[in-house]
Amino acid sequence: MRHAASVEDLRRLHAENSVLRETIVEHIFAGELLRRLWQFGILDTEILKSEFDNAGYDLVLTCRQITRHIQLKVTRVGGARSEVNVNLRLAEKPSGCVIWISVDDELNLKRYRWFGGNPGQPLLQIANMGAVKHTKGNAQGTKAVRPGHRSVKASAFTPIENLDDLLLHLLGSEILTVAKRGHGHYSEGENLIGE
Repeated sequence: MRHAASVEDLRRLHAENSVLRETIVEHIFAGELLRRLWQFGILDTEILKSEFDNAGYDLVLTCRQITRHIQLKVTRVGGARSEVNVNLRLAEKPSGCVIWISVDDELNLKRYRWFGGNPGQPLLQIANMGAVKHTKGNAQGTKAVRPGHRSVKASAFTPIENLDDLLLHLLGSEILTVAKRGHGHYSEGENLIGE
């Protein structure tokens, strides 16, 4: 464990290492997701990683007949970020969604926010959201609009209590019905929402 650092030092650490932080969180998230599905006896799952983010997603989750293109956003618990930029191309993918993860200073996953539709539904509502401007201005100081991106405010996201609730949003309750007796903590026919 690290020695005690000031709030300012921690902010700087997260800001200066944001790409590394997001890579670590992406791996932790994928591992936690797969582990939870394993615990429910759902083994026919795969996660693929995009090599670069020009199509609007970081991960592709396929579980049985559901495929989700997932854009991950990461912020520090208590951070000031009130919106995230989302690539419009994510709406072209089947079941595109954005998962905004809040982490503590030790990179523990603390909170989730969800922006997306039901499995099989595209991300339709994004096109009408605010345009994103480049962070740096041109020679005259004007910040041009960044084509193909929209700014999605935190208020557009649904807060998610835990990983099980996030799985319900990602895969739907039907797919989470455990089909095999003897796997995980649930019996045949029982699902995450207790129906």
